[in-house]
Formats: sequence, structure tokens, C-alpha cells
Amino acid sequence: MNAPERLETTCSRAWPPLVEEPLGEWSLRWADGFTGRANSALAVGDPGRATGGALTAVCDFAHDRGIAPMVQVVRDSPNERAIAAAGWVPAAHHGAGHEVAVLTAPLAPAPAVPGVTVRDEPPPGWWELTLNPGEDSPAARQVLTGGKVGYGVATAGGRTAAVVRGALVDDWLHVGRLAVDPAFHRRGLASALMSAVQTWGAEHRAGHVVLQVAEGNSGALALYAGLGYAPHHRYRYWVPAPGSCEDSTS
Repeated sequence: MNAPERLETTCSRAWPPLVEEPLGEWSLRWADGFTGRANSALAVGDPGRATGGALTAVCDFAHDRGIAPMVQVVRDSPNERAIAAAGWVPAAHHGAGHEVAVLTAPLAPAPAVPGVTVRDEPPPGWWELTLNPGEDSPAARQVLTGGKVGYGVATAGGRTAAVVRGALVDDWLHVGRLAVDPAFHRRGLASALMSAVQTWGAEHRAGHVVLQVAEGNSGALALYAGLGYAPHHRYRYWVPAPGSCEDSTS
């Protein structure tokens, strides 16, 4: 695998699905529909068979578990070109955005900010801000608590004002699910939480930090650029063209 593909494998381990099966170096993933990352095939490396056969296996795995077939693949990679040549199309209607920027930065511990902490267990109010309406489910909670996780929280006015999730994989800190209560916007809480979770990662011997942001999320991209994050690569989601992904096991 090249560097972008290796990093995608690392990020996948920070976001563990409920079911994962290898397909050569590809990975088939299911988490009862919670997020594209945990409910798609990660198409990195060699699937051990021709692309058409690999995509048939993706379809069968998805159909067997009641999710729509989809692959996550590094943009402009040989795998992406092969998937496009096989007749699959960009998942333009994917709700969270089908094209995603992967940003990285060196870890830089920062001084503590009053009211901002990273804990070993989700504190009160963490789930309410972390999960969007309709997302709360046993699968979602299992994905978000899988692995070595730090639960960042900022409190203000006696309530949970902002949250973030940090997950450790080898020497990487994966950051996600940053959310700020609208009542507490423009108070610097997002930046304070990012500093806190990076400090937590450094304390646990991580050397670098990575996060994934939809290309259309201009506000988040501007925030992270201001915090020193730089583009590493991009990935896209692809889906079969209508009528082209029949279940070969039926």
C-alpha cells in the first residue's frame, strides 16, 4: 500500500465497525448503517481478485446485511480508476458528502483550558451533542466507544457546550465528531477542545493527528487550516450504477 492507503487503514481502525471481513487487502465493513466509513468496503491495496469479482463480493456482503453497497477509495488511485471502469459511480447523494479531505498535523500539547477536559468515559451530555438526530443506536455507541478513546468535553454555564472524540491507533491520534452547541458558538470552544484532545494524544505517545472532513464543510476546513492541519489526501465513496449490483448468492 502507498502512504494514503496505509493512513486510511489506520483511520478505519480508529472507527471500528461491528462486523469486518477481509477481501484480500480490502475490508468489508458493517455497523447497522451508522456512517459511511463503517458501512462500506475500504478499497485499499489488492483485493486478491479482479476488480469486478471484488465488487461482486462487496455487493453480496452488503445485501446479506441489509445495507446499500458502497466502497471508500483514495481519490485518483489505481483502485478508484478500476472501480470507475467497472461501471460504479460517485455516491453523490451520500448525506455526509461523498468526497472527503484527510488532514494531518504533528501533535503539539497545549496548556489546559478551564472547563475543557478529556475523559476515559463519555461524560453527561456527550452523547446528546455527538450524535445527530436519528443517529443514536446501539451500533452507533459501539462504534464510537471502540478502541482506546478519549472523550473531550467543554462545559459552560453548567452544561455541556462542546464535545470531541479522539481515538488512538499506533502513533496516530484520530479526531472526529467535533460539535459545539449553537448557544456557545464563537467562544473558542472548538479550538480549545482540539488543543485538549491533542494534548491527551501526546500524553498517550501519539506523534501525529489525523482527521477526515467532507469537502463541502468549508467552516470546518477553515478551522483546521487555522490550527495547522494540512491536506494529506482525499477519498471518495462510490456506489454501483442502478441495476448493476445484483446479489450473486440469491
